[in-house]
Amino acid sequence: MGLDRNEIMTWVKGLIGAGISGAATSISSGIGASMLAPDKFNLETGMSSLLKLIAITATVSFIVSISKYLSIKPIPEDLNEGAK
Repeated sequence: MGLDRNEIMTWVKGLIGAGISGAATSISSGIGASMLAPDKFNLETGMSSLLKLIAITATVSFIVSISKYLSIKPIPEDLNEGAK
């Protein structure tokens, strides 16, 4: 039983979507940090700190979202066998 191209593309698109969704949460973290500590996280003097926070949050959220997606929809067997 093989997967057709549409099933594979649906799985890949879901994986990409999970990653994008996870990384997008970093924007809300940046906004929240700017509201809580505007002296440290702002667009003028705290830009470096703000960008570091957004980058770290994006990376962690990306990994968590992709892990969650893979726990729900693991790598299809046909794709997994091709890697062996």
